[in-house]
Amino acid sequence: MKTKKPVAGDYCAVFVTAGSRPEARRIARALLERRLVACANIVSGVESHYWWEGKVDHAREWLLVMKTRRNRFRAVEQAVKQLHSYQVPEIIALPLTAGRADYLRWIDASLSGK
Repeated sequence: MKTKKPVAGDYCAVFVTAGSRPEARRIARALLERRLVACANIVSGVESHYWWEGKVDHAREWLLVMKTRRNRFRAVEQAVKQLHSYQVPEIIALPLTAGRADYLRWIDASLSGK
């Protein structure tokens, strides 16, 4: 039986900033254990500048970049909201417009536990 070729548009990269490395690791681990994401990269040294409560503010943050299927975004969003310390956490997703078929199949296998 021939394996169906995955469609890149069915996948996304979810971006979440965290206020500390331990928080970023805790979120990544929880989402991986729940099989909501296949991979979570933690990028340190992010310097964020933003509007908050009527003024420009800044902070050092850790950026999570997580790969998953688009149909899991709402579950990822809910889990992050429960785990995150921020009042208004960044939880955004960008659709994948292209990707190697073997990598996309790996995402599917990771999410399904196969």
